[in-house]
Amino acid sequence: MHWTPRREAFRTLLDTEICVHPGSVFDPMSARIAEDIGFEVGMFAGSVASLTVLGAPDLIVLTLSEFAEQAYRINRAGNLPLLVDADHGYGNALNVKRTVEELETAGVAALTIEDTDLPQPFGTVGSTRVLSIDEGVGKMKAALEGRQDASLVIAGRTSAAAINSLDDAIARGVAYQAVGVDAMFFTGVSSREDVEAVSAALDIPIFFGGSGGGVLGDCDYLAKQGVRISLQGHHPIMAAVQTTYTTLKALRDGTPPSEIAGKASAGMMKDVTRDADYQRWMVDFLSR
Repeated sequence: MHWTPRREAFRTLLDTEICVHPGSVFDPMSARIAEDIGFEVGMFAGSVASLTVLGAPDLIVLTLSEFAEQAYRINRAGNLPLLVDADHGYGNALNVKRTVEELETAGVAALTIEDTDLPQPFGTVGSTRVLSIDEGVGKMKAALEGRQDASLVIAGRTSAAAINSLDDAIARGVAYQAVGVDAMFFTGVSSREDVEAVSAALDIPIFFGGSGGGVLGDCDYLAKQGVRISLQGHHPIMAAVQTTYTTLKALRDGTPPSEIAGKASAGMMKDVTRDADYQRWMVDFLSR
């Protein structure tokens, strides 16, 4: 498949003066829905992947292969440029290089590599640490070395604002910018003062993680600060879990199937499965 056009579309977004909320997706159908209703970008988070693939919390028990396979399923289902959270790159700097190679092959448009000390080291339960800046720089260099398609966007990521301080987070962003990352993703930034401090220090596009509330929900303001992506959390997967629970509970309690509310219509199911394409292919390929 040809992945470069969607990567170029993602880069075009970074070159604009707008900020967008990505659609949080978790499987092929959710990605098609996000694309159909107009999201410019999809977001596939490591936490969401762990939920979808393993039914497990975000504790880095998902493997790179499992993550890349699900990313590929999402990407082959449509043309939505997909930003993925590649966590810590599944190991040290050498593993980061391999991670970039696998996710590029899986068709992602952009990925983030973070400098959190993951998976949880022995004896540190209840606390979160970040790597040294030097080790973080090594991971960013490895990520850039692993890229084959120059249009793939590689972003550094740090949670240092929430773990250490905003000054430390900015220092990391500046260091990762210096080695050539295309963008910088920050979590733990929530005030206008913090946003403006980050913006003043960096010359590359900025991404913010969070629930999308407060200042992180004001895309007009964020755009003026050089922010191009601001997350809104991962509500679709949570809504899917709740709806599945509610439906199964109702059925178990004796509610007639005909009275179950909130179901997708037959037309919607045909849309998200691209039924019209399959019907055409059956005629073209399976008929005399």
